[in-house]
Amino acid sequence: MTQAYFDKAEAQDPLFRQSGLMAKLRKQLAHARANSAYWQEALEGIDPETIQSRDDLAKLPILRKSDLVTLQAERDLFGGIATDKAAIKRVFFSPGPIVEPQANIEDPWRMASALYAAGMRQGDLIANCFSYHLTPAGFMFDEAAAKLGATVFPAGVGNTETLVDAFNHFQISGYVGTPDFLQIILEKAKGLGKDIKSVKHALVSGGPLFPAMREFYQGENIDVRQCYGTAELGLIAYETEGEGLVIAEDCLVEIVRPGTGDPVNEGEVGEVVVSIFNPTYPLIRFATGDLSATLPGQSDCGRTNGRLKGWLGRADQTTKVRGMFVHPQQIARVVKAYPQVGRARLEVTEQEGKDQMTLLCEIENVAPGLLDDIAQTMRAETRLRADIQVVSPNALPNDGKVIEDKRVLGV
Repeated sequence: MTQAYFDKAEAQDPLFRQSGLMAKLRKQLAHARANSAYWQEALEGIDPETIQSRDDLAKLPILRKSDLVTLQAERDLFGGIATDKAAIKRVFFSPGPIVEPQANIEDPWRMASALYAAGMRQGDLIANCFSYHLTPAGFMFDEAAAKLGATVFPAGVGNTETLVDAFNHFQISGYVGTPDFLQIILEKAKGLGKDIKSVKHALVSGGPLFPAMREFYQGENIDVRQCYGTAELGLIAYETEGEGLVIAEDCLVEIVRPGTGDPVNEGEVGEVVVSIFNPTYPLIRFATGDLSATLPGQSDCGRTNGRLKGWLGRADQTTKVRGMFVHPQQIARVVKAYPQVGRARLEVTEQEGKDQMTLLCEIENVAPGLLDDIAQTMRAETRLRADIQVVSPNALPNDGKVIEDKRVLGV
């Protein structure tokens, strides 16, 4: 009988999972503080044993993906984060530039469970159409397929006519790559009179899987699933037959208000922050810059971990106003100073060639002088003047936006 899940932990009791994640986090904190130059400084004064629940996570600093560029320029190739350079198997060079290390462990990006959920099994012949050069995507799925017991054809990108022949020659049963590239290969095959009928399962990432594209694959009798991850963290969540993306095992995912480390309410859009337990390159509260939101309840597939709605945009909404950069962190600090304010959004507009800022604040009862106080705090924080406008609670869209630039740029 075929097992339902790649790892039985995918169906474990949620409270047991949560307890295990917090225990792993405390162990990782102690390990990182003792063996990583960066974390020794960042975690100074923090006792790992005080991190007992999700409510305690806000005590820990946020490490932003954008910080890696500066850290790697000022310290070493790995920003002082790596604990054991001898345990690094490969290095990659992604745009930024950002160096990403591969630890010398089995399936270091933890992608095997996503392959399994997409229907791929031991003995399958999988075409890996991610690049094996410079960036880690090709190796991320190559290592996962090896753990699954599948055979990989390292197809890479491009050379579609050659790939048509290879897919038919090998009778490829599974595909991993970007959502659109498999469609390109299949359409090229039809144009050449060499239809590909062997592919039954596909796992896609690195771009949106549009409804029309999903319908195309259904018409080709290909079951396609998507997954979400990053080069640094590996797998974060993956699609099953249920709604949304199931959060991967062995990583701790938070959704926080952009520009802060503060958790949002369930279902509210915010920035994806992840902690993983790779001992070689410990990433703790790593802010991806991506927006998402949680879904209530559990997936119909039987996996018990939480779920994400999927990728909902970017959290970095920094914009330039009157020659000054305004950051989401600044808006968050202003709002945090006033408990009366719920959500807030800075709208940037243009009138007669001049930039205008309006801070929309959800406030139920406006006390005398409150709006003037907020305006003064905004000016002190940003060195720019902003109008303050009150809106009713829950009036602002739940889209994670803190700054919305409404100016019409260009001609």
